Amino acid sequence: MFKHILIATDGSEVATKAVTGGLTLAKNLAARVVVMTASEPFPAMVSAETIAANFPEEYEKASAASAARILGDVREEALTMGVECETLHVTNFVAEAIIQTAKAKACDLIVMGSHGRRGIARLLLGSQATKVVTLSPVPVLIYR
Repeated sequence: MFKHILIATDGSEVATKAVTGGLTLAKNLAARVVVMTASEPFPAMVSAETIAANFPEEYEKASAASAARILGDVREEALTMGVECETLHVTNFVAEAIIQTAKAKACDLIVMGSHGRRGIARLLLGSQATKVVTLSPVPVLIYR
């Protein structure tokens, strides 16, 4: 059925459920796997006068370190399950990064978690899962 699965994670508890579910599905289907995490770009709306000159570099280092930790944990889980996976850290807005990666890697399924925010929290914080489901050219499997 599915031959190439993209699993998106931010390292949260719900994303970890999605990783485990996605890896299990991939193992059962003998599908290839790409696991990705995305870091938002450094906020452009922050003026140079309000930040230290090296803050963007520190932000990038912290983002890279966080991504390495998240992807390292996934790599270990995949190895334990006997599933080969490619890992990828992308710097872009999360929903865009997920959809662009799925297209670039020719994935036929996206697996991700949703925090299930509703009401005002959803309006203020947004829903990456909703954006991906709405814009994705391939099926999306959501874990909650």
